Amino acid sequence: MIRSLVAIILALGMTAACGTNADRRTDVTVRQPPAATISSPQARTRPKIVVLGDSLTAGLGLPIEDAYPSLLQKWSDDEGLRYEVINAGVSGDTSAGGLSRLDWALDGDVKFLVVALGGNDALRALPVEELRRNLSTIIERAQAKHIQVVLAGMEAPRNFGRDYDVGFHEVYPEVARKYKVPLVPFLLQDVAGIDRLNQRDGIHPTAEGAQIVAKNVWTVLKPLLTNAHS
Repeated sequence: MIRSLVAIILALGMTAACGTNADRRTDVTVRQPPAATISSPQARTRPKIVVLGDSLTAGLGLPIEDAYPSLLQKWSDDEGLRYEVINAGVSGDTSAGGLSRLDWALDGDVKFLVVALGGNDALRALPVEELRRNLSTIIERAQAKHIQVVLAGMEAPRNFGRDYDVGFHEVYPEVARKYKVPLVPFLLQDVAGIDRLNQRDGIHPTAEGAQIVAKNVWTVLKPLLTNAHS
């Protein structure tokens, strides 16, 4: 199955980066403060699209203008869609970490929330039910504010066993169906496991890889933005 192949590919990169069992119990990167994407003063008066994520969203190892939320800002501007894209990615964050700072992330005139969390939950083999609960709570709280949510899926390493792998994978479509939110099936589709698209750690995309990640998100996000403007 395609999903199984994707999980295997991702596992290769994650396993190489994780190392020993002790290493797997730590976050993949050091925490850093969340940062907004670079945008013009005019963009900062617009409704917001918040991308809530971890180091993949923060753009670890890249200039901020190459991180995928910055590309979403550029493409939104190019389409004449008047939004400010906020990069709310914090390196090392789990789904629990994202939930803990949700109030900050949703401050202001937020119209759309992209939830791109779970990679560090997988690397630390945190309970699947915890991931499900955290993602559900994030979506519920955003929907209570009438914010349109997009959920981005992630895969778990195969070295934690098939039951964990399958259970982790199923969280995203199940939560998306329950709350009727659009799903990006796999944030790192066509990037995970491809050397030239990843930095030396095998996890974080290069600038070229970030372009593909942005397209994965944009494919789902753009129709929502266009409909909101029609």
